[in-house]
Amino acid sequence: MRIIMLGPPGAGKGTQAVRLAQRLGVPHVSTGDILRRNVADRTKLGELAQSYMKAGKLVPDDLVIEMTAARLRERDAQKGFILDGFPRTIPQATALEGLTRIDAVVSLFLDPEDLVKRSTGRRICPNCAAVYHVHTNPPKKEGRCDKCGSGLVQRPDDKEDVIRGRIRTYEEQTSPLIGYYKEKGLLRDVYASGLIEEIHQRILEALGA
Repeated sequence: MRIIMLGPPGAGKGTQAVRLAQRLGVPHVSTGDILRRNVADRTKLGELAQSYMKAGKLVPDDLVIEMTAARLRERDAQKGFILDGFPRTIPQATALEGLTRIDAVVSLFLDPEDLVKRSTGRRICPNCAAVYHVHTNPPKKEGRCDKCGSGLVQRPDDKEDVIRGRIRTYEEQTSPLIGYYKEKGLLRDVYASGLIEEIHQRILEALGA
């Protein structure tokens, strides 16, 4: 199956994309990973993209599309994929139609205040990268990693003002895709509250998988 995962920051899109890819036996294609790989490998596209990032600018659509197209042409993606982080805009969605067919679009949704609570409660261990949550997955000792004892930190991206800004950006730029794919009969809305496995089962049911 060729599936796109949509969802605002904090909805668990990446986590569910990985689980779904494993379940269906297809690659999880993350545009963030593709971008980092191109930069690390110093490809021509990667060097071009890095020049924009160093200047604090968004990587242009045409570069993102070209990188994604190259990844979808790789052998493991020929039988299907879970696309995470692309498309983000209608022009990107239109370009994607010229690259491959799409079987379904899973749109995770959650109340904005729940998104803020979920994201701002996240804590990271800077030493071993373990992830905790002050409400749903707290460490045994407050503020300390269970694995290595290091002090936990909140990423700058998880601060409330940043999260609210990212949600606004998603609603302005990416949410129009929901209507776009709904008109095409591809949209599958999935409520993203609850345990990871519960949400995974809802996705499978929505896909008829």
